[in-house]
Amino acid sequence: MEYKITGYQPEKLFHYFEEISAIPRGSGNEKGISDYLVAFAKDHSLDVYQDEVYNVIIKKPASAGAEAAAPVMMQGHIDMVCDKLASVEHDFEKDGLDLIVKDGVLTANGTTLGADNGIAVALMMTVLDDDTLVHPALECVFTTDEETGLVGAETLDKSKIDARIMINLDSEEEGVATVSCAGGVVATLTRSITREHVQGSTVTLGVSGLMGGHSGSDIHLERGNGDLILARIVEKLMRTGEPHLVSLSGGTKDNAINREATAVVACADAERAQQAVEVANALIADIKAELEVFDPGFTCTVTVADGVEADAMSDADARAFIGALRIAPNGVMRRNVAADGAVEVSSNIGVVITEEAQVTFLLSPRSSIASLQEDVKDRIQTLADAFGFDVRFENEYPGWSYTPHSHVRDVFQEAYRELFGTELKIESIHAGLECGLFAEALPGLDAIAVGPTLSDVHTPDESMELASSERFYELLVDVLARLAK
Repeated sequence: MEYKITGYQPEKLFHYFEEISAIPRGSGNEKGISDYLVAFAKDHSLDVYQDEVYNVIIKKPASAGAEAAAPVMMQGHIDMVCDKLASVEHDFEKDGLDLIVKDGVLTANGTTLGADNGIAVALMMTVLDDDTLVHPALECVFTTDEETGLVGAETLDKSKIDARIMINLDSEEEGVATVSCAGGVVATLTRSITREHVQGSTVTLGVSGLMGGHSGSDIHLERGNGDLILARIVEKLMRTGEPHLVSLSGGTKDNAINREATAVVACADAERAQQAVEVANALIADIKAELEVFDPGFTCTVTVADGVEADAMSDADARAFIGALRIAPNGVMRRNVAADGAVEVSSNIGVVITEEAQVTFLLSPRSSIASLQEDVKDRIQTLADAFGFDVRFENEYPGWSYTPHSHVRDVFQEAYRELFGTELKIESIHAGLECGLFAEALPGLDAIAVGPTLSDVHTPDESMELASSERFYELLVDVLARLAK
């Protein structure tokens, strides 16, 4: 293939990233990338294991002289969040990504880039492909369905892994090492609805221009949530003019802060519709002022269609739907004041769906404290009971606790200091990582999460700094050489 990323070293790192970017690999659609990795391993005469959910483990023996060193696992996930601008034509099931290189930054044309966690895949492939490197025995673990709740890592038969040193490559800031993370779960709330035929005028509200972001790493930034903005406006309209709610939908991923959403309400006539427009526009102006600092691109269009017919929700169903959305936990719920205000508990309403006979919304609660995670689940259950929703909790994964003594952390700190003349920052994060599942299954696991700088992951603005990826590869290779001693 003709490569777009040129002038960066090692070339193979970026070539592999481009090759995997040509393979559709959204969560649940990983067979293609998994088979690609199996073929890569066989072409390089490496031991490979692939399971029924397309997790892959590739093993490489230690370099000469390092046979006595403890084996090292490197790990990342092969799926990506698939999100795009509404104006972009792209089928994530069939189309590769259209990469753009500009001013040393890699993006994709109107879609997520998949650097989360494609860069991990490319890093491991590059290491496996280079027989000149000094390293211990390597076990490269490529997991599936991470973005839907760490499903692949949970399913993987971890008895296949001998290593008790783990380098997770799913961190997103160069110069920062993650040493603990939050656990999480996906809560799906559903409620049956009835509809009634109405005539008159419809008012359509469309939210766009929000920044969105990762519901773990960006939840503290106070960015707007399109679903909740529309729920607020619709509730106001219902209180002042009592229109009929036809639909409210937005979002594609529970773990992404919603950027775009649409709602339709039906009014008795054109005069009532115009009154609704005035109420909506006044509230939209307030919301725009509220978000001016945190989400300055927010816009909400309001359009009217007269003389139309629609099937609207019953008043009781609409009020239960909007009421539940308005009260459901969203955003930061608790901070650790003893640790620079780090987020300990949060929840994100990522997806809202209106269908003919049912409404659904998905929440992604997170907590680094197991008891508080259970408390949030209890609150969501109470909410569901109060508003007539059924709720199910799925894809739950454990947090990853901080370990006071860590050899791999010490080695990374030493290598970073000597290579770059500054200190490696150590932190805990509120996002979920697969380290918790591996630590739970592999007693005594010494783990760290690291990576190059990525920005705006889980959004169409996702980007990767190419020079940062160069430096990170240099660090990774140096660390492996030190672990080989």
